[in-house]
Amino acid sequence: MKVAVFGAAGWLGRAILTHLEDHGHQVRGIDYGEAAWKTWEDVDGKYDGDIVHADIADYDQVITALEGQEAIVHAAVFFPPPDPADARIDDKPFLINLKGLWNVLEGARLAAMQRVVHIGSCQTVHPQGEFFTADVRRPDGSLYAVSKRLQEEMCRQYWDAFQLPLVVLRPDYIVDTRIGLGRQRETLGVDGHEARNGWVCRHDLAEACCLAIDSDIGFDVFHIVGTPEAAQTCNVERSRSVLGLKYEGDLEKYR
Repeated sequence: MKVAVFGAAGWLGRAILTHLEDHGHQVRGIDYGEAAWKTWEDVDGKYDGDIVHADIADYDQVITALEGQEAIVHAAVFFPPPDPADARIDDKPFLINLKGLWNVLEGARLAAMQRVVHIGSCQTVHPQGEFFTADVRRPDGSLYAVSKRLQEEMCRQYWDAFQLPLVVLRPDYIVDTRIGLGRQRETLGVDGHEARNGWVCRHDLAEACCLAIDSDIGFDVFHIVGTPEAAQTCNVERSRSVLGLKYEGDLEKYR
């Protein structure tokens, strides 16, 4: 299948590209420009596949980038500034996370895409102790949390309104157990960066993307978390029983 990956140059995106190619898909990596691809070159090396530069907040650029594609993995994300005062004057969380996803979903609908996989986000343990099923939304209210919850609602709406085949994957904190590195470039297992409930190896999450692309699911939402105790608090077990995901990242060596 021809699969477009938005946010392809990122920490997760680079792993998704590799796993999709290993599954035999023809992959197009989409990110905003050459600078994005430099970010993780020191870790993942130079990517020599099909690359398209596009601003995800620009509808026409998204439509052009999707020409000829059959499925999408949407992993693009913007993390708002940590200072609320800065976040209040920053339009990027809305333009990239919300307008960007709308552009992608609308492009997928118009092109009758066979599958869209969206990388959501959620806690592993609900603050009020409620079990996270697919229908239990994340309750926190930071700007990032709000944008990720609204993204998930947008996906639900496109399934309800247009039956666009969609799978939402909910990771918590993404690390790489193969090289002992976290998304913030911290070394795992030392200086307070020991494994905690909620971690998932980016290669397991990338594999979940591949399984979702290859599935015949209409719409579903799965927690993708690699720690064994997560099964007690969220629907991660369904990623095994429904998607067929086998978690291979060795998180225990970083506890």
